[in-house]
Amino acid sequence: MRPLRALVIYVVVVFLGGALLAPWLYRLAQIAAAAFPHIAQTPFHRFLDRSLLLFALAGLWPFLRHLGMVSWCELGLVHPHGQLKNWGGGLLLGFVTLAIAAGTALGSGDRVLDVNLTAHKIVGTLFNAGATGIAVSLIEEILFRGGIFGGLRRTFYWPLALVASSLIYALAHFLQRAELTGPVVWDSGLVLLLRMAGGLLDFHVLVPGFFSLALAGSLLGLAYQRTGNLYFSIGLHTGWIFWLKMYGAFTADAPSAPPGFRGTGRLIDGWPALLVLALTLAIFEFLPLKVVREPFAISR
Repeated sequence: MRPLRALVIYVVVVFLGGALLAPWLYRLAQIAAAAFPHIAQTPFHRFLDRSLLLFALAGLWPFLRHLGMVSWCELGLVHPHGQLKNWGGGLLLGFVTLAIAAGTALGSGDRVLDVNLTAHKIVGTLFNAGATGIAVSLIEEILFRGGIFGGLRRTFYWPLALVASSLIYALAHFLQRAELTGPVVWDSGLVLLLRMAGGLLDFHVLVPGFFSLALAGSLLGLAYQRTGNLYFSIGLHTGWIFWLKMYGAFTADAPSAPPGFRGTGRLIDGWPALLVLALTLAIFEFLPLKVVREPFAISR
């Protein structure tokens, strides 16, 4: 039970520490408002997001060392030579799967393209979507697949580790955006965190959004399990983030569309995305992924 205990401690420290640190980061930004006015005007919920990520990254290495993982290879980051095919294959799969979900929403008339797009906005969004996809996928795959899933499967049977890590991944991404009303005080991070978790009590928000995220985490974990490294997972994650950014920026709700089926501008919280991810999971075993037997990889 050593990995499970370490994981519980890690998660508690990340959320509690991040929530308590966020007000101090916000105050620091206000003090430096003259030099950095853009940062000072940032909503408090973004300070909470960054604070949680800061604690997650800072605590990752001690967590992994506690589980006996002491090298980048054990984390899934093997030498990149020869891994372009894995990364490119994951990128293509991620791009195609959510393109189908986005196309379904557009084809049904639930979402419509924004007709007021300018060339400047299109180019800027494309660049931002690509850069964000690469940066976020790299950080999150190291954290959730290499760290949490990789750490748990050293002790537990890998399907159990996959389920646990996928649920943690879904919970971390399921926190709903919320705004803080009133002044920022020492416990504002805790208050806002509870509000952000309110979606767990709303059935219509929980389904299908939470299950789509859990399926996404399972696919990313399976890619790591089958290939023995993170490159396919990073590519797959990058393709997904790219489409999520593009969908949110370039489409809008159709005036007469029912609100439930296609979800919101997030795309991942709609039924088309859930169905596409479920189908991808069903055929994932048949994808031509080369299984690499690295020393740190657990046998299937």
